[in-house]
Amino acid sequence: MSSRRLLLVHAHPDDETISTGITMAKYAKAGVEVTLVTCTSGEEGEVLVPSLSHLASNKDDLLGPHRQIELANAMKALGIKDHRFLGGPGKFRDSGMIGTPSNERKDSFWQTDIQIAADELVKVIRETKPQVVITYDDFGGYGHPDHINAHRITHYATDLANVSGYKPELGQPWEIKKIYWSCIPKSQIQKGIDALANSGSKFFGVDSADEFPFAVDDELVTTRIEALDLVEMKLSALRCHATQVEETGPFFQMAQLIGPEALGVEFFRIAKGQIQKNGEYETDIFAGV
Repeated sequence: MSSRRLLLVHAHPDDETISTGITMAKYAKAGVEVTLVTCTSGEEGEVLVPSLSHLASNKDDLLGPHRQIELANAMKALGIKDHRFLGGPGKFRDSGMIGTPSNERKDSFWQTDIQIAADELVKVIRETKPQVVITYDDFGGYGHPDHINAHRITHYATDLANVSGYKPELGQPWEIKKIYWSCIPKSQIQKGIDALANSGSKFFGVDSADEFPFAVDDELVTTRIEALDLVEMKLSALRCHATQVEETGPFFQMAQLIGPEALGVEFFRIAKGQIQKNGEYETDIFAGV
């Protein structure tokens, strides 16, 4: 077992690459044991490849298994060997957006018993013994039910995992030293908006960072992870998520217009633990561990 271990909890396949792909690749390359837990298979996602439109949930409903394959390929691209679905593939179903019928399905992640889901994560925590955990903020970044539930279950499970009397059959107690929430500062979003506007495109349909639900005020950001030399790995991983990410879309446009910094830097807010700043930002999530 490596001396440094990182656990990431994401909602759907592709979330991990978009928001934490550089961080995962950087630490894996440095010898850190990186474990990814994905809570659902993304069954309710859009299908951006016309020839695969039959996979959609309102047709053959086979998008989940297809996205499992996309995720496996993306993890190869990032150099990640340990990736799992919470409770196993298909245990919890993508809930879709708030107010949609898929929210009400009994097998959706949104409707699941939080104790059942948390116990599945407790098992992983006690097995892999990470010092650092990454997930979303309490709004799930942009309000998606599965992102919100990933946040809730991560925090619940990290607490339960350290209780010595709690379900010893799930493993020996383990304390997480640091927890981070993935985020994007408004200043970074505005760079993307401006770059795309100058080329005649729109950044996810918004004109200002204040309109973008993922964006947070810059002063809330505590941690900045940079690996400009690994941007091609992240782009390769994004290409693996072909049903969800278009090569003509904003991510690839920004990489062209802005350069490596567009995708080669990722940001976080510390939710547990002490910040070890190196200048304006903390630059190592394992600092102080």
